[in-house]
Amino acid sequence: MSLQYKGLNEINGSLVVLDHVKDASYDEMVEIQVNDGTTRLGRVVQLEGEKVVVQVFEGTNGLSLANTKTRLLGRPMELPVSKEILGRVFSGAGKPIDGLGDIYAEKSMDINGQPLNPVSRVYPRNYINTGISSIDCLTTLIRGQKLPIFSGSGLPHNQLAVQIVKQAKVNDGSPFAVVFAAMGVTNDVAEYFRRSFEEAGVMERVVMFLNLSNDPIIERTLTPRCALTAAEYLAFECDMHVLVVYTDVTSYCEALREFSSSKGEIPGRKGYPGYLYSDLASLYERAGISKYAKGSVTQIPILTMPNNDITHPVPDLTGYITEGQITLDAQLNSMGIQPPVSVLPSLSRLMKDGIGEGYTRADHQDVANQLFACYAHVQDVKSLTSVIGEDELSETDKKYMEFGRLFEEHFLNQGFDTNRSIEETLDLGWTLLSVLPKNELDRVDNAVLDKFYDHDKAVEQFNLVEDTIIKELQQAVNNG
Repeated sequence: MSLQYKGLNEINGSLVVLDHVKDASYDEMVEIQVNDGTTRLGRVVQLEGEKVVVQVFEGTNGLSLANTKTRLLGRPMELPVSKEILGRVFSGAGKPIDGLGDIYAEKSMDINGQPLNPVSRVYPRNYINTGISSIDCLTTLIRGQKLPIFSGSGLPHNQLAVQIVKQAKVNDGSPFAVVFAAMGVTNDVAEYFRRSFEEAGVMERVVMFLNLSNDPIIERTLTPRCALTAAEYLAFECDMHVLVVYTDVTSYCEALREFSSSKGEIPGRKGYPGYLYSDLASLYERAGISKYAKGSVTQIPILTMPNNDITHPVPDLTGYITEGQITLDAQLNSMGIQPPVSVLPSLSRLMKDGIGEGYTRADHQDVANQLFACYAHVQDVKSLTSVIGEDELSETDKKYMEFGRLFEEHFLNQGFDTNRSIEETLDLGWTLLSVLPKNELDRVDNAVLDKFYDHDKAVEQFNLVEDTIIKELQQAVNNG
């Protein structure tokens, strides 16, 4: 038997306070009946003895201190799930907003998730192909990994997110799905995401959760949890490999900061709550593989760094929890390189165990190591050039400058619509390395080097590309 409480002690923003409530639980769902007969949902967010603080999802406008009726539902918030969620669009709180009706649910799952037993976790191996050379070759995304994208203001992280969702796949033919969640986005950005997936023909394998900037902040704190619950159902009960892409984690954290402030909690660094680390960990650690299921949950959280400050609490704490990061660079973006992935500060800590023979290709680690080392040397040569000038460089250093230019133009700069296979990416990497003298490639075994090094092919290929560009420019000038 459930009790119904009449009246409220206090209304403060989106929070209401009830007293003399017995046996309430943290995160318990609450049904609130307004004077006009409509009902709203809320969630218990604070307990002090018999005093209960409830966050109202739809806001507190129109609530009365005297006549509002409240009933505790005795359960946490749950998401109805079935395989019908594929191809559907939901609000941040998990309600269908695509006009196709409610989900015929097989079951309802607690959005806070069921933690994976550490003993049942399987070490992540094998990879997810994104079709983006800078990621697939140098910061490979491994199934079961959590690999964030660190972006900044004005950088094209939304386009990169769309490209990953459109192109991501597993190469062994296993069932694959993508769960995409957007938090605090404007209407036009939300429509861009939805339209892009529909036009690319991938919507049937995508589950979308959209929280708009004018939606309640409590919904924003629920969005990633609903998305991860859907992913866990598809992975651990439907045996699918699931990639979860959610943006923007900074919007989520700012909603959490506003919510914490409204409860009167003592702020931590830059006003964020002291439990921000554990709260982010409760999201990120839901990635993984269980030995009791054939599927996996892989996460790509995207966050914008305020003022491009990587020491800001959100990227700082994210870096502690996750297994690497992909960093976007404003300078590369200003040069027209898309996607502007900055290679040197990016890494994937699990990459070494999910690539190579049986996964990608036997030479993958060699070409990745050598590309990274050569591009790092290019930065040293650029620093030297700023001091002595390019004319004073040695012939070898001039070759490195040429390699750096070609690497940025042809490897990093592939555009947001080009989908490269892992073989195409690795072959392109070897062609670029063949621009350099053979004795400079000291990170590769000689047998591998003899097999893939082809200087003549590199010169021919890049001269042809450059000739084409020159001819196009000349034709454009002639045409006025």
